[in-house]
Amino acid sequence: MAIAKSERLMNLALCLLGTRRPLSKRELRGSIEAYLEASGDDAFNRMFERDKDDLRELGLVIETVENLEGETGYLARRDSNRLPPITLDAEEAAALGLAAKVWQQARLAGAASGALQKLRAAGMPEAGDSYDTQPSALEPRIPVRETAFEPLMLACRDRRPVVFDYRKANAARPETRHVEPWTLECWRGHWYLAGWDRDRGAERVFRLSRITGKVRSRAGAFTAPVPDVSTVRETVESWAGETATRSARIRLRAGCGYPLRARAGSVTEGDDGWDELEIPYGHGLDAWLVEFGPDVVVLGPADLRADVMDRLRAVAKG
Repeated sequence: MAIAKSERLMNLALCLLGTRRPLSKRELRGSIEAYLEASGDDAFNRMFERDKDDLRELGLVIETVENLEGETGYLARRDSNRLPPITLDAEEAAALGLAAKVWQQARLAGAASGALQKLRAAGMPEAGDSYDTQPSALEPRIPVRETAFEPLMLACRDRRPVVFDYRKANAARPETRHVEPWTLECWRGHWYLAGWDRDRGAERVFRLSRITGKVRSRAGAFTAPVPDVSTVRETVESWAGETATRSARIRLRAGCGYPLRARAGSVTEGDDGWDELEIPYGHGLDAWLVEFGPDVVVLGPADLRADVMDRLRAVAKG
């Protein structure tokens, strides 16, 4: 069956590429032996539609044209299906091969692998293959565990507004957000979405792990301009306290909070199972500290301690 289908797809592609005028289903059925052997019109139509979709998935650009009699015809113009010359050198090919291994998702991995196969068929150097055959102690990975990632990635690509339920760090229940998505950013092992929040009329950053339920697409165009280069990384860093202007003192349970320890300016080990840390204090640090729950106690400054307490009380109220 696999060989028969491959031969059928090849014959259909040759017919569509070799014609100077659109060919109707009837003409294609009479030109390809496998279609002639189909048991009935319904079986042929299903087979033809699947084959057409498979060829398009492989990258063949198939045009649909309606003639004067109202009959639909198909063709694949050679100029629309010809890749420009590939001028990648060995180092660029190696970078592409390495990048293709980053994604862990099956759908993304398949797309990356298919793109490499097409480039190699068009003459890309084989230098990237060394990453497939030689074991390495370190292997690149971008972990994506959130189910919201794929629909948001497609929405960013297609410029489609989305709706989702989002639970803030200091809220017990999620609320609906209407967003024009710009880009996704991975930072410190977490994925964030940057976009335009229609309800608030401003740019916002959303952590994907706090999106609950399904991401729903909406029709219509964006209402706010999309920046040429999104500042999502700077926004996320500011939200997480990276752009700090002061220092904060916290008590941290021994053996816990390694991200906080990595950013600490000083660590004083205690004898009671708690350590005292001095960490950079900027906007959004209170939201980050709340994530560590009972393993963190804020000593100062007073405004940071009050903000953390307010967030904890809001969560406790449920």
